Amino acid sequence: MPDLRGRSVIVTGGARGIGAAIARTLVDAGAGVIVADLLDQAGKATAETLGSRAMFCHLDVTDEDQWRLVLDEAEATFGPLAVLVNNAGIVDFGGIESEAPAMFRHVLDVNLVGPWLGMHHAAPRLRAAGDGVIVNVSSTAGLIGYSGIAGYVASKWGLRGLTKAAALELGDAGVRVCSVHPGPIRTPMTADLDPNMAAGQPLARFGEPEEVADMVRFIVEQATYSTGSEFVLDGGSTVGLTVAGPATDAS
Repeated sequence: MPDLRGRSVIVTGGARGIGAAIARTLVDAGAGVIVADLLDQAGKATAETLGSRAMFCHLDVTDEDQWRLVLDEAEATFGPLAVLVNNAGIVDFGGIESEAPAMFRHVLDVNLVGPWLGMHHAAPRLRAAGDGVIVNVSSTAGLIGYSGIAGYVASKWGLRGLTKAAALELGDAGVRVCSVHPGPIRTPMTADLDPNMAAGQPLARFGEPEEVADMVRFIVEQATYSTGSEFVLDGGSTVGLTVAGPATDAS
């Protein structure tokens, strides 16, 4: 496990919701955290509430030059990179027939290409540090299919696969890469969703951003033998949707 004291952490989409909760949790763990987001006003406000071990940086995750600047700022301010949390994401409610091709590409750019750019530029720094953790925030939409959000589903399945490829490539450097798969979480992104959509789950409620943040902290600090792994926080919504293998006669 990387010692977070004297090390830097980057949380994309850190201005609000799940990202802000993750930033708060990792500041509490002793890290210096870059709250990275497109939402300048909200991001600055979040960083200010976190005190001297947090700083806001503007970041469009699809912009390679901005990634370089944010990584440089993180290490200059808080020390060598220890953790990258790729949390920034968008959703477009459009199906195969209805979604505009440009919007489909935009969702993939933000949700999949963005994390790839982050890992592409962070990996050499984590190698130089000799350890580190990358946490990619996917979704239950990266485990099963959903109708009406084709681009989002495609991007989150892609991020799940990208996580596994990165885990294989970076393990020799002592760098772990895992994915987190939240179900319905109470955030600004889900504010317009039907609150009863969780009624059929074993845990019949929306999750809270702090619950996802606690899982991320667990991955960073405790899950030291896990890499390429999927950590699911969905109130049991996907329990009955897992595809079982062929039955065998154990007699």
